[in-house]
Amino acid sequence: MRKHGQSIIKPGVKVMDICNEMEATNRRLIEASGLDAGIAFPTGASMNNCAAHWTPNIGDETVLKYDDVMKIDFGTHVRGIMTDCAFTVAFNPEYDELLLAAKEATETGLRCAGIDARLGEIGEAIQETMESHEVTIKGKTFKVKCIENLCGHSIAPYNIHAGKSVPIVKKHDDTKMVEGEYYAIETFASTGKGRVINDVDCSHYMKNYDAPRVPLRNPNAGKLLSIINKEFGTLAFCRKWLEEFMPKHLAALKCLVDAGVIGEYPPLSDAPGCFTAQFEHNVLLRPTCKEVITRGNDY
Repeated sequence: MRKHGQSIIKPGVKVMDICNEMEATNRRLIEASGLDAGIAFPTGASMNNCAAHWTPNIGDETVLKYDDVMKIDFGTHVRGIMTDCAFTVAFNPEYDELLLAAKEATETGLRCAGIDARLGEIGEAIQETMESHEVTIKGKTFKVKCIENLCGHSIAPYNIHAGKSVPIVKKHDDTKMVEGEYYAIETFASTGKGRVINDVDCSHYMKNYDAPRVPLRNPNAGKLLSIINKEFGTLAFCRKWLEEFMPKHLAALKCLVDAGVIGEYPPLSDAPGCFTAQFEHNVLLRPTCKEVITRGNDY
């Protein structure tokens, strides 16, 4: 799927078309079958200063440009066991060093990961690799920064953020990785502040893994929750996917969010005008080796 995505992403193409094609490819290759197999979460296509959690909502006409830096973050699952993989696309060679910083930092995280590895020490090694890079864009040189409030994470069936976080900066965290655990090692590089905040136009949502059972006075909210339970369970979804089942869903969705049943995950952006890059792989800590599940010929 990653190979196919790289072949269709080019300047002049609508981002919506890129995401739709990647998701159609995902469903076909995984032989999608309800909650037994399919897409693990919406295809992220975050651009430029937006680092994560953006995919186009219905009606979005954004077109990819030569000077854009786009993060493609996608996942598949079989019986809830998922991949969570990301790569960054840029066409202007001025961004090459920014992409290299994130890629090398991710590789450092993979090398440091392992049974009994301490999470804080992994973050320190990632930061050292990332911040050894500089990038010159339009004649101005930037020291590449880690986005300090983004991190990798452990993954469990139908639970993409399963409780442990893998920092990408130095932290005093002596928590150890354990045999049998499965992790997303992801790093984010930035020419900005190195810190993201919630942005507008939320597209990503997910039912809380331990969602409370609460009375819903809005009948449409109950109807929407039934759809979410059937189609997505505790896997992430996006607004454009809901259009197929309930075109007028915003009020019902807000009701579910306000009730604490559904979590909203707005776009995460660094300072306007900066650029961000991301690379991500998944590693399984087997008893005798660590297996990078998402490794391919490209990286």
